[in-house]
Amino acid sequence: MLDLFLQYGLFLAKTATIVVAALIIIVAGLGSRRRHRNEGAIEVTALNDRLRDYADILRESVFDKTALKAWYKSEKKADKKTDKEKKEGQTKPRVYVLNFDGDIRASGVESLRREITAILTLADPVRDEIVLCLESPGGMVHGYGLAASQLARIRQKKIPLTICVDKVAASGGYMMACLGDRILAAPFAVVGSIGVVAQMPNFHRLLQKHDIDFEVLTAGEYKRTLTVMGKNTDAGRQKFQEELDDTHELFKEFVQQNRIQLDIDAVATGEHWYGQRALDLKLVDELKTSDEYLTERTLAAEVFAIRYIPKQRFMDRFGLAAEGATDRLMLRWWERLQQRPWF
Repeated sequence: MLDLFLQYGLFLAKTATIVVAALIIIVAGLGSRRRHRNEGAIEVTALNDRLRDYADILRESVFDKTALKAWYKSEKKADKKTDKEKKEGQTKPRVYVLNFDGDIRASGVESLRREITAILTLADPVRDEIVLCLESPGGMVHGYGLAASQLARIRQKKIPLTICVDKVAASGGYMMACLGDRILAAPFAVVGSIGVVAQMPNFHRLLQKHDIDFEVLTAGEYKRTLTVMGKNTDAGRQKFQEELDDTHELFKEFVQQNRIQLDIDAVATGEHWYGQRALDLKLVDELKTSDEYLTERTLAAEVFAIRYIPKQRFMDRFGLAAEGATDRLMLRWWERLQQRPWF
C-alpha cells in the first residue's frame, strides 16, 4: 500500500513538473510576442498600383469588349517596357508620402519619427521626394517643436520636402509646414496663426469665499508665476507675459529662418488666412490639393504611402473602438440638433 502511495506521489510530481515547464514556455512565448507587438511595423502602399486598380475597375464597367481588349493589349506592351527599363537600371524617381494628423499634444510625432527614420535609410536626395500631408490646428509648444525637428532631419539630408495642407496648418501646424521646400494648400485651407496663447482659470476667490486655504510653496523667484488655486500677483502676470512674448519671438525667428520670403511682422500677428489669402502673403507657394498633386506625381514617379502601425493589445483596441463609437454617436446627435447649415 505504501509503495502505491509513493508511485502515485511520484506521478503527481512528474505531472506538476511538466505543467510548470509548459507554462514557462507559454509565458516566454507570449512575452516574446508582446515585445514584437510593441515594436510595431512599417506599412508601405504603392499608390501607383492603387490608382491603376481604380482605373481598371472603371474601364471594365465603362468600356465595351473591343475597347477593353485593345486597352489590355497596350497595357501589356507598357508593362514589358517597364520591366525592360528596370532590368537596365532605369528606375523612376520615388515619392514617399507621410500623413500627420495633429492633436493638441502632437502625439502623432511618435509614428512620424519612425516613418522618417525608415525613409532616410533609402531616399536619394537627387531623385526622390518626401510629401507630408499635414493637418493640424496646433497645440503644445514642446510637442510641435519635436515634430518640426523631425522634418528638419529631412532638410538636413537635402531631400526635397513638399507639404500639402488640405484643411488646416495653423500655429504649431504651420511651424511644421514652414520646413517644406514647397507648401501646397487647398483654396479654403486655414493657414497661419503664428502666435502663442495660454489661458487658465483661477479659483482663488471661490476658495476664499468658502474659507479654504491653498498654499503654494516654491524655491526660486519665478518657479510659479500664475496658478489655478493660489492668489496671482501683478508681478507673476508680468513674468508670465514675458515668457509668452519670448516664445512668440522664438516662433517668429524659426518661421523666418525657414521661409525667408515672408514679411514676418505682417503675418506673425496670430491671425489665420484661407488658402488664396495665404498665397498672396507667401505663406504658401501654390493652391492645390494633395490628391491633385499626388496624382500628377504618379505620372513620372513611383509613389509610396508610408505608415507606422504601432501594435496594440486586445484591450487597447477594444478601448479605442468603444471611444470611436461614443464619438460618432455624440456627433450624430449634435448634427441633428443643428438647424442651420455649417461652413
